[in-house]
Amino acid sequence: MRARAAAFLATMDRRRSVRNFAADAVPLDVVRAAIQAAGTAPSGAHMQPWTFVLVTDPELKRQIRAAAEAEERETYEHRMSDEWRAALAPLGTDWHKPFLETAPALIVVFRQDYGVGPDGARRKHYYVQESCGIALGLLIAALHHAGLATLTHTPSPMGFLAELLGRPANERAFVLLPVGYPAADCEVPELARKPLAEILVEEPGDPRSGR
Repeated sequence: MRARAAAFLATMDRRRSVRNFAADAVPLDVVRAAIQAAGTAPSGAHMQPWTFVLVTDPELKRQIRAAAEAEERETYEHRMSDEWRAALAPLGTDWHKPFLETAPALIVVFRQDYGVGPDGARRKHYYVQESCGIALGLLIAALHHAGLATLTHTPSPMGFLAELLGRPANERAFVLLPVGYPAADCEVPELARKPLAEILVEEPGDPRSGR
């Protein structure tokens, strides 16, 4: 158990978000297996309130990029606060999103705000945001474990994704995930993750814990 836990930690500690992808094709059966792994996530009342849309068509990726950049440009130029800009500065991001075309695959995760039965009746879904967040985490981990790079991209608002991808009214875009291999000249910011001591509290309320 300790060996498996340590190996998984070492694997995930090498994960980095990538914004510069190679155009090389990726094995779609591997991507599908990662999506199936994401579908094993726990969910409120086991409603599994998620849909994963896999996009590889170049023209559709071009349309997604154009729509995303339009929203991102508006955000960077008019919606974003100075505090938000300062927080993003170390990452060197702006409204240009070429990776949406370069990455060989895009996975758009949609949350199902409610279910629709065979008779068209609505079915309540529970803890939709939390459930989709867990599934997304598993998806990122599965793709990284398989040797593929990802980026969590959330242009806001994301209504254009449902329109471009023909999704029904009960679905809302949750995240847009480019998938591929890092480009040969890919660089990532030098960031440090918080150590265990800063993110773990054991025995809360026990004066011996020092917390």
